[in-house]
Amino acid sequence: MSHSLNNPRRRLLGAGLAVFGLTSITIATTVQAVTLTPRQSRGPFYPTALPLDKDNDLIYVAGRNGIAKGEIANVVGRVVDDRGRPVDRARVEIWQCDAHGRYHHSRDRRNVPLDENFQGYGQSFSDAEGGYRFRTIKPVAYPGRAPHIHFAISGPDFEPLVTQMYVAGAPENARDFLLNSVSDPTARQQLLVPFTETNAAGELVGRFDIVLAADGRFSG
Repeated sequence: MSHSLNNPRRRLLGAGLAVFGLTSITIATTVQAVTLTPRQSRGPFYPTALPLDKDNDLIYVAGRNGIAKGEIANVVGRVVDDRGRPVDRARVEIWQCDAHGRYHHSRDRRNVPLDENFQGYGQSFSDAEGGYRFRTIKPVAYPGRAPHIHFAISGPDFEPLVTQMYVAGAPENARDFLLNSVSDPTARQQLLVPFTETNAAGELVGRFDIVLAADGRFSG
C-alpha cells in the first residue's frame, strides 16, 4: 500500500471491517447463492502500466491534497467458492471511470475533464474469511454503458476471473449489452449491487460477493 496507515485519511482501510459501520452487513457469513459469478469483458481501459498509488482507497491519490469528485462508496464483499469456503489471499483489482465518465487511460480521449484526484484503479487481497474492501466512488454511466466497476480476481490456486459489477436500479441497465448478455437471470442478478446502506461516516456501501468454482471452472 502506497500510503502509510499513520495517515488518518488512510487509516480507515487499514482497520477492521467494523470501521465501515457495517453492523447490518455481515461479511463473515457463508454466501447463500451458489451461482458462479459470470465472466464479463475486461474492456479496453485496464491500465497499461499500474499506477504508483494502487491501494484500495481510490478517492485519494498520493501526493495530491484533493479528494475525488462523486459520491463516496465502499464496495465490500467476500471471495468464496461454490461450497461457501473463503478464498484467502486472492488479489482483487478494480478499475472504473471517474465522475465525469472518463478513464485514466491513454485510449480514453473523450473531451471531458479528467479527475486527477481519482485513483481510477486499486487492488486489495482477500483476508482469511475471503473479505475484501475498497473505498471509491459510486460508478457513473459511460457512453453506451451502464454504471459499472471492472473486477479482476486472481490467485495461485484458481483460474483468473474478470467480471463487472453494476448498480442495481440504474436505468441504463436495461440497455447495457454486456449486462444483458448474461442469459441466466440469477447470474445476472449477482452482478447488480444496491447502494442503499451507509456506514458510520455516512458513505454509501455496496456488497459484491464473488463466487468461484471449487474445481476451477467459471460460468460463461
